[in-house]
Amino acid sequence: QVHLVESGGGSVQAGGALRLSCALSGFTTKNNCMGWFRQAPGKEREGVASLSNNGPDYADSVKGRFTISRHNAANTVYLQMFSLKPEDTAMYSCAVASPLESMCDRYGRDSVEYPYWGQGTQVTVSS
Repeated sequence: QVHLVESGGGSVQAGGALRLSCALSGFTTKNNCMGWFRQAPGKEREGVASLSNNGPDYADSVKGRFTISRHNAANTVYLQMFSLKPEDTAMYSCAVASPLESMCDRYGRDSVEYPYWGQGTQVTVSS
């Protein structure tokens, strides 16, 4: 059974930083796709970052500020966030997929490619 647990969210002031973690069980980070998504109240879910066998991909809104990475030995995915802005406020969720069972290598930030999701961690950025 695949299980994803996010942590690291919180409340910060604009300009601050947070690092989100997503611990996986029942699924390996190695050679698979990982994505971080966020959803703010009243808005659609947005794929902010993904990591696949084709490398990382970022939404324009976070390029240069967010970095996605994985630690295969720890089976954990991270999202390092710098220079946070109030518009980054959202519930952040991680998701994983196998490129053998989806098109996540090509569409890494498309949520429909991901069958496994965590519960999310809240990030709140105040001005």
